[in-house]
Amino acid sequence: MSTETEQQAEAIGQWMEQQDKFARLLGIRLEAVRPGYARASLTVRPDMLNAVRVTQGGVTFTLADFTFAVASNSHGTTSLALSTQLSFPGSSREGDRLVAEAREESSTKRTGLYTVEVKTGDGRLVGLFSGTVFRRSDKVAEWMENNSDPKIS
Repeated sequence: MSTETEQQAEAIGQWMEQQDKFARLLGIRLEAVRPGYARASLTVRPDMLNAVRVTQGGVTFTLADFTFAVASNSHGTTSLALSTQLSFPGSSREGDRLVAEAREESSTKRTGLYTVEVKTGDGRLVGLFSGTVFRRSDKVAEWMENNSDPKIS
């Protein structure tokens, strides 16, 4: 049985998945969310490859960044990135399913520190992301009420 905070995190994650137009364009799917945690995935398409036929770094970054955003906003307070970094210890290719898992490492009233691992379906690490957020005073619920795109289902 889900607690109220877990239900809130799930609702926020679903809303963010629906409203993030770039994540939708890339086919990112949110798989799990709970307070301080998120998991999302995508499948690498031919139009996501660079000139040497490996996944363009921006695709890996966007998957990590989206997952980081969901995890950091899952508590219900609007959180925006202050700083991020991504290392590429491996590469992925067309057809690979990439899975990003974001975990909260530290959280205060005003900041949060997160790590995100991006792995291929067979478990190879292809991205190691770290990010810090600033927590604003407004609530995500306010954005959910006032800024949903009615054309998105």
